[in-house]
Amino acid sequence: MQIDIKLHKNDLPDEIKLDDKKSLAIDSEFSGLNVNRDKLYLVQISTGINDAHIIQLNRENYDAPNLKRLLSNNNIEKIFHFARADMTFIKQYLNINVQNVNCTKIMSKLARSYSDRHGLKDLVKEFLGIEISKQLQSSDFGGTLNEKQLKYCAGDVIYLHKIYSSLKEILIREKRYELYKQAISFIDTRVDLDLALFTDDIWSH
Repeated sequence: MQIDIKLHKNDLPDEIKLDDKKSLAIDSEFSGLNVNRDKLYLVQISTGINDAHIIQLNRENYDAPNLKRLLSNNNIEKIFHFARADMTFIKQYLNINVQNVNCTKIMSKLARSYSDRHGLKDLVKEFLGIEISKQLQSSDFGGTLNEKQLKYCAGDVIYLHKIYSSLKEILIREKRYELYKQAISFIDTRVDLDLALFTDDIWSH
């Protein structure tokens, strides 16, 4: 598969017009998992047609008006895998709420009750028959990115549209889609709880 990968510094360029897209796949890379210590490095975007725009953010000011406007556009559906983590870092560093969100990890947990494996690698293998490597997941994305890192970042978004469609079919078939919609409507509150350091399940005993 030939993937059109474009690396952008600081922001999505003015000439890249994605506001007319019905849906976009979104992912991000950070320096660690502690949102109060670690930095947001990259945001990746795909239209679902074998393309990936990788924005390497300016960590001095996170000035990215085009990216912020796109993520805040309620008319564009945003497809994440594990939206909770990405949205928490995006809100912390870009100071925006991502609008119109779906999450393939939450969809998978509700749709694929026949499995306890809900990682992106597992979903790509099941629904597309493709083996992807997560070997570079823990590499340093804060400096100059090499070709392997760029391909890894692209791999996190280019399959999400097809995975989303497959999971939605299962949810509808199993009459769990309304339950999923209710669950994903909680995502903004879940992000706010994480930012307030209530990271455990507040519903547990």
